[in-house]
Amino acid sequence: MELVLLTVPDCPNAGAFEERLAAALTGQPGTAVRRRVIASEQEAAREGMHGSPTLLVNGTDPFAAPGQPPSLSCRLYRDPSGQAGPVPSVQELRRVLTAAGDD
Repeated sequence: MELVLLTVPDCPNAGAFEERLAAALTGQPGTAVRRRVIASEQEAAREGMHGSPTLLVNGTDPFAAPGQPPSLSCRLYRDPSGQAGPVPSVQELRRVLTAAGDD
């Protein structure tokens, strides 16, 4: 599984995202996360970034809404109850990682 974390420079939510992603990856040794800093709208569009931070799983953003445009903005994630937050929960991250591993 290929994981890439896309952020803008000095993203205030990158650290929390990385902590939750590390917790979600517990028990999956050898899974590496590449990190990329995105500095322009063109680069965001090319890489598939929908706000910072964005996690690409096998080249796809599993949290992006259909038709969501690329963006350099800070990103909000919705939990299952609809509450917005700066990063997805560990459970949501595990769900998308498990789904990607089943493909």
